[in-house]
Amino acid sequence: MTKFVRLIDQKRCMGCRACLSACAAENYFTPEAPWNSMIEYEVGTYPSVKKIYNTLNCMHCERPSCKAACDSVGAKAISKNEFGVVLIDYNKCIGCGYCAAVCPYGVPHLNTEVKALYPGKGKNGAETIANADRHPTHRKKAKTAEKCTFCTHKLEQAVADGKTDRIGKDQAYTPSCDIVCPVQARMFGDIDDPNSEVSKRIKATNATQLRKQFGTGPQVYYVIEEGAKS
Repeated sequence: MTKFVRLIDQKRCMGCRACLSACAAENYFTPEAPWNSMIEYEVGTYPSVKKIYNTLNCMHCERPSCKAACDSVGAKAISKNEFGVVLIDYNKCIGCGYCAAVCPYGVPHLNTEVKALYPGKGKNGAETIANADRHPTHRKKAKTAEKCTFCTHKLEQAVADGKTDRIGKDQAYTPSCDIVCPVQARMFGDIDDPNSEVSKRIKATNATQLRKQFGTGPQVYYVIEEGAKS
């Protein structure tokens, strides 16, 4: 089988936010409904203090609480595909916000109105493409929940091109946030392949998941910086 996961190394992250910018440009997310965000805080006691940078996106949980909540209201707008990616069907979403309320990571956000990414600055990225021609995850709708998709449009392209072995390596087939990191603090790949770079690095660094106590089985792993909150 193939199951995609992400590794985020807090020890390497320098807080440049290239991952946030890349995601915004690739997926046309707006400030109201971010698909990727960064939490920044200090640890230690003066003068021995340091900054911790922690990026948060969808954890693509094995047992997603967002899906359970969505199913409970009958919308059934959230699914998990064969690669482990949790997706929201905008055409089925009823805008109830239950998915956002139950997510332990505060990931889904309601985009109450469709806005330009850079108002008054002209069209950018997906905005230059007619709505009908966009990938379904980029067809923004008002009063609809949105979140990170692991750039599923790129994963689908890799499958179509027969290049799944290039996922995590080539820009065309790898989530934009992971491919742009200048210090290789992010990695993406197949955890079911013991020889994949992401599998080997998760094992070598003793990477862990955040908030495991909620039992959702998050599929984003972190190398935790000393003193950081987990």
